[in-house]
Amino acid sequence: MVPFEVPQGATARGLAPELESAGLVSSAEGFEWYLRLTKEGGCIKAGRFELRPEMSAGELVETLCGVPLEKSEPFTVVEGWRIREIDAALAAKGWIQAGEYTVLAQDPGRFTVGFALPAQTLEGYLYPETYMVNPEKWDTEAFVQRQLDTLESQFVEPHRSEIASAGRSLGDLVIMASLLEREEPTEANRPLVAGILWKRIDNNWNLGVDATSRYTLDVWNDRSAFLKKLRDPNDVYNTRLRPGLPPTPIGSPSASALEAALGPEASEYWYYLHDHQQNIHPAKDARGHEANRRKYDVY
Repeated sequence: MVPFEVPQGATARGLAPELESAGLVSSAEGFEWYLRLTKEGGCIKAGRFELRPEMSAGELVETLCGVPLEKSEPFTVVEGWRIREIDAALAAKGWIQAGEYTVLAQDPGRFTVGFALPAQTLEGYLYPETYMVNPEKWDTEAFVQRQLDTLESQFVEPHRSEIASAGRSLGDLVIMASLLEREEPTEANRPLVAGILWKRIDNNWNLGVDATSRYTLDVWNDRSAFLKKLRDPNDVYNTRLRPGLPPTPIGSPSASALEAALGPEASEYWYYLHDHQQNIHPAKDARGHEANRRKYDVY
């Protein structure tokens, strides 16, 4: 299919050179002769159409006289984004009033899917993807529903039997996946990190995932605010000082992070760190971890 835009006021004969240039007719002159002989083409509409090079002149004219495609443009929900980042991106587009998306995302009861939703927030369940949307017909509630439906079609449904036998709730899997999205930039390493983190959970270790302490910050990379959070024992997202998973996901995990949470890799490691090039270095024990800290100057 070839996208073709018909401007306002255009005539079929006037479009002939553009159709030839796009490879949709073999000859502009031949197409013009067809229009003269058949007296067709007076009904063409302005708008965007999808045409095929193999269409006959008659099929092409019939399509251009039909209903134009809705205007659409891509909107990307970036992997790891929190509700607040999605809301800000939509507001920057001018499609919503700031806060409108957030209000809906904090009301899971408005939405229906084929799996259990949390009671308080849809954080983590708002699937990151590039969505084609029509800004002129924007509907925020419909967009949230579409994100949930995409999570179901891309992860929940294909892995339903594995999720049922995982021994962990879908909610816990989504939380873990959101941590992996922030903790490990290399997709191939995420199952290893998942194995280490689940092993810590299962053995009553504190997770020690610093990304969780950034979750409630207005700006994710606000270092001074982050360091303050790391020392705050009352912060329920502080996994250095508090046991177990954080109370909610910390962003929207990608398919690779979700699959790693569901399929962790068993290993002898209990620790890991990343050097300044973001390469991972696991360790079997605290002594090895401290040696890696000194070797790669990571503190």
